[in-house]
Amino acid sequence: MSEISQRIVADLLFSRTGQQLAENRRWRIQTALAGLFRERGISNLDQLVCLLADPREEGLAQDVVEALLNNETYFFRDRLMFDLLAREVLPDLAAKRAASRRLTIWSGGCSTGQEALSLAILFADDPKAWEGWRIDILGTDISGKAIQAARRACYTQFEIQRGLGVAQMLRWFDESADGWRPRHELARRVRFERRNVLDSPPEPGRFDLVLCRNVLLYFDRAYRGRALDRLAEAVAHDGWLMIGAGESAQGLTNAFAPAGDTSGLYRRATSMAAQSIGAAR
Repeated sequence: MSEISQRIVADLLFSRTGQQLAENRRWRIQTALAGLFRERGISNLDQLVCLLADPREEGLAQDVVEALLNNETYFFRDRLMFDLLAREVLPDLAAKRAASRRLTIWSGGCSTGQEALSLAILFADDPKAWEGWRIDILGTDISGKAIQAARRACYTQFEIQRGLGVAQMLRWFDESADGWRPRHELARRVRFERRNVLDSPPEPGRFDLVLCRNVLLYFDRAYRGRALDRLAEAVAHDGWLMIGAGESAQGLTNAFAPAGDTSGLYRRATSMAAQSIGAAR
């Protein structure tokens, strides 16, 4: 596997998604593409690069990009973050939106849908608090295959048990011949579409809460700033942003300010400024 071929594949991923495959991570190319090689009868990366030079192989190029995307996810991933949402963020939004009784949430980089459904479970597990509310959860991902799986919403035994306790699994999912499917109470709150977080947001200024966890890790500094600016366009002036605990918006944007000492949780800077002014008065 030549370094030139590795670079060409990495450049393809970057041009299609903005995601960077650093040199120290290019070892995973061969592993990620192994299934595609078997399916297409491709012997090695050099042969793949030769095929990609043919403009008629657009489908192959897209399959390569899909294979290289990291779709790792599971229910209630980093559960402490979900506990924080339930304890601090959602009560704050409930008070702010008491008049409209509507919340709009965006799960960016949702992969195969588990994060969006985990959010739906937070509301379903507390029916009295959210009775009469309209909860709209949008899940997006750049991977077309991941979004197809999210819309299909049929999870294997392994997938359903990752992050879900037995009680939640049995309460909110039904077992079918081909896997576990969410009940209507969850499914009615969630919708999915294909979208890159680097693009213009789906509903500017409409989202009370945006989650974009473990996505910025795959961008270089310039693209992280661009992604955060796009997320800022999406969040309401008094809304919240949650990124991964190992990610930071510091030094990349002026649109968000840390919400206390909690890693990964931010508020719109305009909201923070307004609170400071109010406290001074």
